[in-house]
Amino acid sequence: MNNDNTNYRKAGFGRTRTVNTPSELLANQGRIPPQAVDLEEVVLGALMLEKNAVNAVIDLLTPEVFYKDAHQIIFSAIKDLFGKSEPIDILTVTNQLKSMGALDVIGGPYYISQLTNRVVSSANIEYHARIILQKYIQRQLIVVSSEIIKDAYEDTTDVFDLLDKAENRLFQISENNLKRSHDQMPDLVSMAIADIEKARDNGATLRGVPSGYTELDRITQGWQKSDLIILAARPSMGKTAFALNLARNAAVDFNKPIAFFSLEMSSVQLVTRLISTETSLTADKLRTGNLAEYEWQQLNTMVSPLVNAKIFIDDTAQLSIFDLRAKCRRLKQQHDIQMIFIDYLQLMTAKGDKGGTREQEISTISRSLKSLAKELNVPVLALSQLSRSVETRPGSKKPILSDLRESGAIEQDADMVLFIYRPEYYGLTEDEGGESAKGKAVISIAKHRNGKLGDVTLKFVGQYARFEDIADNYTSGATENINIMPNSNFEQQFKVMPSKMNDDFMGA
Repeated sequence: MNNDNTNYRKAGFGRTRTVNTPSELLANQGRIPPQAVDLEEVVLGALMLEKNAVNAVIDLLTPEVFYKDAHQIIFSAIKDLFGKSEPIDILTVTNQLKSMGALDVIGGPYYISQLTNRVVSSANIEYHARIILQKYIQRQLIVVSSEIIKDAYEDTTDVFDLLDKAENRLFQISENNLKRSHDQMPDLVSMAIADIEKARDNGATLRGVPSGYTELDRITQGWQKSDLIILAARPSMGKTAFALNLARNAAVDFNKPIAFFSLEMSSVQLVTRLISTETSLTADKLRTGNLAEYEWQQLNTMVSPLVNAKIFIDDTAQLSIFDLRAKCRRLKQQHDIQMIFIDYLQLMTAKGDKGGTREQEISTISRSLKSLAKELNVPVLALSQLSRSVETRPGSKKPILSDLRESGAIEQDADMVLFIYRPEYYGLTEDEGGESAKGKAVISIAKHRNGKLGDVTLKFVGQYARFEDIADNYTSGATENINIMPNSNFEQQFKVMPSKMNDDFMGA
């Protein structure tokens, strides 16, 4: 008996608990934690009687979801047997518990036999398992809520850290337990055929959110729903400018509501760039206000498309993935956003992961961004920095996938990876094809999970932070010299969603 107990503790079942159980938390309140012990007995008994019963619940249940400690141990034994592809019955479970040193702890062979006597059929085992899971989730919510209440009474607790902790814990409960059931093949085939028919009916219309660039849209068919797109380049290559161009094209030309999260630049700086791109007025002139009369007219006239654009900008610094998720959910609900931009990935934080390496944190962020894209069913485009290996590499400076910082996680999670490469930046006068490289930018599609790879050459107009199709013949936008100054309502007309979004969430 003592030896068995010793082995049992070595197996990890006799560890001292460091957190209060729901029973302990509610002891002073005279309440019993949510539980379904009778259903736990029925489910465990069915697993040992019916050969295929385990297949119905193995992806639903874990040992922790059982309320009774003995039931947790028994299910652990069943799970171990299933993992080794061994048969599951009274004898094999009993022997497995004996080898774990836990047979006497759960009540011996007699208790195992009692469990099987409770069962008539396993027909409803999945339904019973879901009830057990629901009770477990309720108990978890009680624990989390109690911890939040306790921390909220502490004067030393930072309220924003508390909010982050609460959201992180709730997100973990949701991620770990609310698993989506599988879809049947006939339904999936019907949905796929419906998408194909829709594409046929739309003709030349893109299936995804348009980029506004002809060749890029031809290759990608637009930015697809639930995709994580990584746009990477070295500093000063024009990452932010290109992302703003993409956001502007989607919002202005195609009337798509867009969310843009800027962790590096303020919302006013971003809007100034957008105005420069739209009006063909240099950023220097806009910053100083040193405009000629015709340029004032140009500004006042050509900025109107931006005024009505559904671009929601948030410039919160040190944005955590949990804050991002909350804000995006709200924007999706209120404005039905069709695409999310993040500038840029390495400036984000994952506060829930304490003590891990930066690479692990980036892995959590990229995985969470992909999860966000799937949850909201919108494309998420995140900017990313490249390592200095590009600069030190002899020969071509064209980026490759291994140049991504923390490339393993980002490359794995991304559905599409794009690089911006400007040969002119490195003093090269000709591109790889021997043509002039002046004013050209290559958008290289290095990974495309659902399509082909390729390079798209665009014209880069640095003074206006604008990328154009090579075929486009844009002018400087100068208009007639008409003495029109901005009207008095200009500032009131042009509004951006500022970082005060945080205030909205506080009041929600």
